[in-house]
Amino acid sequence: MRFGSRTLKLPRSANARIAVGTALVCCGILGFLPILGFWMIPLGLVVLSQDLPSVRRWRRSLAVRMERRKRAPDQRRQGGNDRRGP
Repeated sequence: MRFGSRTLKLPRSANARIAVGTALVCCGILGFLPILGFWMIPLGLVVLSQDLPSVRRWRRSLAVRMERRKRAPDQRRQGGNDRRGP
């Protein structure tokens, strides 16, 4: 699995990946503790999305919404230029 320039090696077994993803999410819930962090929740969901279709659909819809939100200001700027009168 790649995150930008970093590579994360996951176990080959689906059961092991599900266990790792579940552990990351559960430990992320305890993110207020000093060693653990809330960053573990999204990472665990990404790991779980490799094997669980429901999590995969959720992750994909979130990615589509984020992409639309990122492109919305650009489209507004382009649309504003087209509306100007002569």
